[in-house]
Amino acid sequence: MRCFSADGSESEDYDFTPLTMPAELRDELVAAFTKRTAPGAGLTSLHSINHVFKTVRNLDRYLATLPWPPRQLAQMTVEQFDGFLDFRSTETTNAAEELGQLKLLLLHGGGVSDTLAARLASRLPARDRTRPEESTPSRQSYSRTEFQRITAAARAELRVAACRIRANRDLLEQARQGKAAARTGPLASKIRLLDFVDSYGDVPREPRPVGIHKGKLFPARWAQKIGSVKEIVSWLHLTIEEAAAGAVLLAAMTGENPRVIFKVPAAHHRADGYTGQTGTAIVDLLKPRRQRRAHMTLALSDVPDWISVPDKPEDLTTRDELHTSFGLYVLLHELTARSRALAGGSRLLVGYASGSSNGVGPGLRPLNHNSYIKARGEAWGLVADQHDEDGKTVPLPLRLDLLRLTHIELYQRPVAHTEKTATTYMLRNRGNVNEYRQVVAKALADEVDKARTRGRVATLSAEDVARAEADPERMAAELGLTAQTLRRVIAGELDTVMAACSDNLGGRYGPSGEPCRASFMLCLSCECARALPRHLPVQVLVHDRLVERREQIDALRWASRFASPHAQLADLLAEHDESAVADAREGATEADHALVDRFLNRELDLR
Repeated sequence: MRCFSADGSESEDYDFTPLTMPAELRDELVAAFTKRTAPGAGLTSLHSINHVFKTVRNLDRYLATLPWPPRQLAQMTVEQFDGFLDFRSTETTNAAEELGQLKLLLLHGGGVSDTLAARLASRLPARDRTRPEESTPSRQSYSRTEFQRITAAARAELRVAACRIRANRDLLEQARQGKAAARTGPLASKIRLLDFVDSYGDVPREPRPVGIHKGKLFPARWAQKIGSVKEIVSWLHLTIEEAAAGAVLLAAMTGENPRVIFKVPAAHHRADGYTGQTGTAIVDLLKPRRQRRAHMTLALSDVPDWISVPDKPEDLTTRDELHTSFGLYVLLHELTARSRALAGGSRLLVGYASGSSNGVGPGLRPLNHNSYIKARGEAWGLVADQHDEDGKTVPLPLRLDLLRLTHIELYQRPVAHTEKTATTYMLRNRGNVNEYRQVVAKALADEVDKARTRGRVATLSAEDVARAEADPERMAAELGLTAQTLRRVIAGELDTVMAACSDNLGGRYGPSGEPCRASFMLCLSCECARALPRHLPVQVLVHDRLVERREQIDALRWASRFASPHAQLADLLAEHDESAVADAREGATEADHALVDRFLNRELDLR
């Protein structure tokens, strides 16, 4: 059976003939597989379809272990269905997911018994989240230094490839123009091969005259003396390994999903209009799992990637294309243009691959498998920052999903995610916890230091208020205010949220003589603010809400937004005894709560 991806760009054949189960049961499962993978059934990629086919093959292995396997779907029992979970649990940690795949497959097949149908309608076992840590696949993001080592290795490989391909293209062009003519010798042979590779993406071949391979085409002997097929083809084309290096850089710079990276198209729109200013290419991407939001656009800009720029930015020349996503895209587009013309298709990442174990012969083809990514990490000799128990270096596994996780963590922004999904995605990351804690701790310390340096709001005690009511002229002189302003402060006519403002036209957060437009949160560090005892309930409520928000949002975000006002409020509350603070908290009115809600929801800000 041949299945196609949702966008029709790729297909794969699924062979059910090797299955050892009874023919009648096999045919029923094939029919169910057809419905499960049909358009509109929910499976949008070959990656998802592969999971269903793998489940069918594992079911076939399981049924072969039973003394009396079912001969058709109607004979499959609940015990046999549940037994599949026990069978796979001994082999994989994803047994619950496979049982779910089997459930969905059987629901698309007719003829199951009523008892099995009832079991399929019930809740299935959830994935075991309590298994030992060592059995859990690693989801640890890379440290920044590991991230830089990976991108540096990928850039080095692409630079070498670009120099090689450009030099050979120049030589071929000169030869075609008659400027590099050679009738005999190594140069003549190389030019002859370059012309053939450019035309066909292969080397000249000739039939084997005798032997068991008689009649089969093999590379011409004279070409074999110059180099291997892969070496010669790579004169003008990227190898599949070099295309994998390009995928690594794309993932590091964009943070996109691995399947999306593999399918990045060569078709694009130049939003900069080729004006010579900041280059920008916009490409259309497809992430089928997003369903109605599957179609996305990705803007690749000619702005250096700050995370992986060298420690000495002056060493980065303007001719280095590989430190901006736009430069990388344009370079890959250039290096793979001829390969794409010969191989067909619209994929950006195309390279020459040797024959594979699944029967696919050598040739130019799109990059579509994670095994090439893993192999690049091994070839580059990447090592992790951490050492093993004996102090020896540990190999660093190279995976696009970890590059995506690291990108999201370093940039602290979602990529093809909602905010909620991105937060969940980052919370699953068990890596760099100590590094992240250090960043948060430093941010907290910096914000608290800022709060203490800026000063704090001036306060008036109950005794001060009584003195102001008795002798406003004298008290106003002590406070540096006019008597009229002090009376208005005491009367509550100049209240903001957590204090009263004695000079709305002379604060530090706006042009002198103009009404202040700053957030009321900044009153905590403004010399114009005066905090009176009546403001204590609101101050307590705001302080408590900031503490609550610490548990609700990302720690680094809380530190940058709320650490400073939290420290200032803590200092204000410390001027009162515990009983006064407790009484203020208890005596806060509904109007106080409503005011704080509006304030923290930014409904009081001028926009």
